[in-house]
Amino acid sequence: MKKITSSKTQTFYRQVALAATLLTSCVSATLSTSASAQTPAAYPTQNIRMVIGFAAGGPTDVIGRILAQHMSASLGQSVVVENRTGANSLIATREVAKAKPDGYTVLFASLSHNVNRLLLNEKAEYHPLKDFVPISLAANLPLVLVTAYDSPYKTIAELVAKAKSSPDSISYGSAGNGGSAHLAAAMMATASNTKMLHVPFRGNAPALTEVMAGRVSFMFYPSIGIAAHVADKRLRVLAVGSAKPLAEFPGVPTMDASGFPDFEQTAPWVGLLAPANTPKPIVDKLNAALLQALNLPDVQKRLKELGAISVGDSPEQFREFLVKDNARWEKVITASGITADKAD
Repeated sequence: MKKITSSKTQTFYRQVALAATLLTSCVSATLSTSASAQTPAAYPTQNIRMVIGFAAGGPTDVIGRILAQHMSASLGQSVVVENRTGANSLIATREVAKAKPDGYTVLFASLSHNVNRLLLNEKAEYHPLKDFVPISLAANLPLVLVTAYDSPYKTIAELVAKAKSSPDSISYGSAGNGGSAHLAAAMMATASNTKMLHVPFRGNAPALTEVMAGRVSFMFYPSIGIAAHVADKRLRVLAVGSAKPLAEFPGVPTMDASGFPDFEQTAPWVGLLAPANTPKPIVDKLNAALLQALNLPDVQKRLKELGAISVGDSPEQFREFLVKDNARWEKVITASGITADKAD
C-alpha cells in the first residue's frame, strides 16, 4: 500500500530541516569566529609563557622578568615567567622545543642553548636552529671573577698559585656543566695548567651564595648585580672578562691583563626564541614588543645598573649570531673536554 503523508506532516519536516540548517550555520559562524581569534592577526588573545631554564634571582631570570613586564604592556596580554630549572636549562629548552608553535610558549635562552647541543649532540633532543625560531638577542653580560670578600685570594695570581701547589684545593661554582661560568673557569684552568674542582648548582644564584659564604673558592658570574655585593662587602672582584675595564669596578684588571687573553668571548648572552614553525607575523609581533621594551629609558637604565649590555636585533641577525656562537663554543668544548649534566 502506498504511504500517504499529510500536508501538516510535510510542513513539520520542512520546519525541522530549516531549523537544522540555521543551527548548523550558527555553529559554523561561531567556530569561524573562534578560529579567527587565534589567527596571527589577532595574536595574542591569552597569556604568554616565557620559560626560563634557571633559578629565580639569577641573571637570566632577572633580565627576563624585566623584559616580560614591559612586553606585557605593549602586547596587551601578560607575559608570565616560568622557571623550569635543571641540567643547565636543558629541561626548559626541550619543553619549549616540543610546545605548540602558536606564540604562547617562548624560551628566554642563554648561551647554553648552543652549548647543550654541542655537549650532547642528538641526546640533547633538539637542534638550536632547526627546532626554534630566533626572535631577538636581548643582552650580553660580561663575566667577572669573584671570591668571598674575606677570601685569602686577592689576585688571580694567588688563586692560580694555590691551585698549582695543591690540586683540587681550589673550587669554582657554576649553574651546571657547560654553562658560561663552567666554560670560563675551565678555560682558565687549561690556560694556567692547573686542576680545579668544579661544583655545579641548579642556577647561578645558589652558586654565588656558596661563594659569598666561602664554601666555594670562586666563580665567574655575569656582572649583573655584583657591584651591590661588593659595596656590601660580601664579594671581591679579582678580574673582569670584558675587553676593557668596567667602570663599576675601578682598579680591577681585565682577564687579558691578568694573563688570560680573549676572555671577552666568554660573555654570556640572553635572547628570545619560539618553537619552530611559529608564524612569522607572531614572531614579528614578539620581536617588536621586545625591541620596544629594550628601548625604554627605564629598561636601559636598569640593565646598565645590572651590568648588562642591551642589544636588540632582528630575527635574521639573531640567527646569524647563533651560528657564529655555536662555532666559537665548539672549539672551546673540544679543547677543554667538557661533558654535560644528565637531564632529569
